[in-house]
Amino acid sequence: MKILVSADMEGATGVTWPADVLPGTPQWERCRTMFTSDVNAAVLGFFDGGADEVLINEAHWTMRNLLLERLDERAEMITGRHKSLSMVEGVQHGDVDGIAFVGYHTGAGTEGVLAHTYLANSITGVWLNGVRASEGMLNAHVVAEYGVPVILVTGDDLTCEDALQYAPEARKVAVKDHVSRYAAVCRTPTRTAADIRAAAKDATALAVRYEPVRGGPFTVELEFDAEHLAAAATVVPGVTACGERRVTCTSETMYEAIRAFKAVTTIVSAAVEEQYG
Repeated sequence: MKILVSADMEGATGVTWPADVLPGTPQWERCRTMFTSDVNAAVLGFFDGGADEVLINEAHWTMRNLLLERLDERAEMITGRHKSLSMVEGVQHGDVDGIAFVGYHTGAGTEGVLAHTYLANSITGVWLNGVRASEGMLNAHVVAEYGVPVILVTGDDLTCEDALQYAPEARKVAVKDHVSRYAAVCRTPTRTAADIRAAAKDATALAVRYEPVRGGPFTVELEFDAEHLAAAATVVPGVTACGERRVTCTSETMYEAIRAFKAVTTIVSAAVEEQYG
C-alpha cells in the first residue's frame, strides 16, 4: 500500500498569520516545526495502519518548507518546484492507493484561517462547474482521474467542513478552530500529532484504488481583485473574459484544467504590482 501526502502549510497546527507561512520570516521558521510535526504524525499513522510506502509532496509556496531531517526515516519526500501536477505531484504514476491533504485550508472568498486559492489576495473566488471551489476540491477532482481516493484531510474546522463536499468518507482532523482569517483557537502540537496519527491509521482502510473517474468537461471560473489581472489571464490559450474581473476556461479533463489554472496563476502573479496590486 502506497500513500501520498499532499502537504500545505496554512492549515498546519498553530498557523494563523501571514508571517507564519512566508518563507524567510522568524515566524515561518518557528511554524515549520509544527508543520513538520503534522506531516510526520500522518506518516506514522499510515505506517501504523499497514502502509508499505509513504511519499510526501511539498505543496506550499516554494515547496521547500518541511524539515526532512525530522521525518520518519521510512518516508520519502518530493520537495521544490516546478512539478507537473503541483500540489498532487506523484499521483500520476499509477502506484498510489490513497492521498492525504495535510495542512489544507478553505478557498478564496470564504471564511477560514488564511483562506485563499493559490494566490493569497489576487484571486477572490474560484468556481468549478458552478460550485465554489477550494484547493482541496480542485485537487480531489484531479486525483479522481487516477482512481485515487482522498482518505485524510487536516486543517481548521471549516476546512474539515469543506472536505465533506469532495471527500465525505475521508477522516478529518481539525487542528484549530476558525475565529477570523487571522485568528484561531489552536490546539498544541502534542495533541494534534496524536489526533492526526490516530486518524491516519484509521484512514488506511480507505486506501482502495477505484476506476478512474472521467467527469469532464470541467469549467473553471476565476474572479480577481482587479480588472487588469483578468485581462492578463486571457493570454493563456483557452482562457476568456466572462466579466469585468472574471475569466473562464473549459477543459475536457481535470488534468488539463488544473494545468491551465496553474498557468493563469503564474501569469497573474507576474502582473501584480507591489503597491497597487
